[in-house]
Amino acid sequence: MRTLPPLKLTLSAGVALGALVLLGTHCSAHADGVASSAFDKAIDDNAARMMGDGRQIFRFDTFGDEAFWGVLLALQLHKAIAGEKNGGVGPGVSPKTALAVGLKVDLDALPAALQQQLKAGQVNLDDPATTLALLKLNAVVGVTGYFNADGGIKSLGIQCAFCHSTVDDALAPGIGRRLDGWANRDLNVGAIVSLAPSLKPFTDLLGVDAATVKKVLASWGPGRFDAELDKDGKAFRPDGKQAGTLIPPAFGLAGVNLHTWTGFGSVPYWNAYVGATEMHGSGTFFDARLRRPDQYPVAARSGSHDTRGKPDRLTAKLAALHFYQLSIPAPRATQGSFDRAASERGEALFDGRAKCASCHVPPLFTEPGNNLHAPAEIGVDAWQADRSPTHMYRTAPLAGLWSHQKGGFYHDGRFATLLDVVNHYDSFLKLGLSDSEKHDLVEYLKSL
Repeated sequence: MRTLPPLKLTLSAGVALGALVLLGTHCSAHADGVASSAFDKAIDDNAARMMGDGRQIFRFDTFGDEAFWGVLLALQLHKAIAGEKNGGVGPGVSPKTALAVGLKVDLDALPAALQQQLKAGQVNLDDPATTLALLKLNAVVGVTGYFNADGGIKSLGIQCAFCHSTVDDALAPGIGRRLDGWANRDLNVGAIVSLAPSLKPFTDLLGVDAATVKKVLASWGPGRFDAELDKDGKAFRPDGKQAGTLIPPAFGLAGVNLHTWTGFGSVPYWNAYVGATEMHGSGTFFDARLRRPDQYPVAARSGSHDTRGKPDRLTAKLAALHFYQLSIPAPRATQGSFDRAASERGEALFDGRAKCASCHVPPLFTEPGNNLHAPAEIGVDAWQADRSPTHMYRTAPLAGLWSHQKGGFYHDGRFATLLDVVNHYDSFLKLGLSDSEKHDLVEYLKSL
């Protein structure tokens, strides 16, 4: 009997303590809710700002690279575009020529009257003066013209969108609404750069003559670019083939660790690499791996492994640029572009017997983590991998694959079709797939 009062006290104390805990939890939750609400707004505001800033940077920011692509002491590409009749040199670049080398025109940047004139065929697309007019409207995707007060062009700059945007061809081939993040596999970078009146920046860097530089630039062809040439000086493969790699898409990268074909680094790493050392903007880029003279003799000599542009017009923009790029979804395949029934059968193969999903893990379609493989693991040569500090190849994300089939598959387009890719792995992994199974797998890949 003597034990009952203490028990009552204990129960009462427990109830009271429980009530206090619940009350404290409620108060704490209420306080946290107020604080979270305020900070949630800060997050939302920051996200909206970064989205807007990132889109602007991706589409229009040159990072000051007009000092390289234009002006009198560098490539002077603007003079070749203008042509002699418009204060430049040579015949000039007409809109028809510009479209032929893969440049795109942003339909939304054109006044309604001009759109109607284009539809009616009333615009002279053979006149370089029309190209200058389009540049003044900021309508050439990925390219900005800088003009004097008298209307003459004085310089030229490029943006991320130059390689990593195209258009939907809404008005005509090459003229339409922007598709940010899509690889421009029509863009002939080498042909465009070859137009420059002066190739001295490249001849001085590589220690070769202009004819050699033009031979290398001509070898790439549409949709390819060599972002290692100015680091290792390797202009051609040992078999004599071109050394450029296909321009990759810049969409569907959220959740993906490494970027580029050989996994040089993350998305912001590549933005800094390209912005400061390929676009030649004024910015900061550092990677001690690129100062190894045995692998990167040109970078070690030029100091591009430790680029410090003044003023730095790049670094402060990397965060917003990264945010915007991660927000670009992979485009969905359109109805009728693949066989749905075959695709469903192919998905079962992809996830199972064909072993695709062991590396291309859905829904990222690459491995979470360090998504790199030795060349021997995927049955290809190591030449391009060995140009990278990683000496490996990245598992490329497959979402939106249907949108960048032009130019072939893998880093150098060695496989012309998706069936060629499937045949490679069927042979290399000894899968024993039938022809119908291969067809189903291709249809699934087209649906991603």
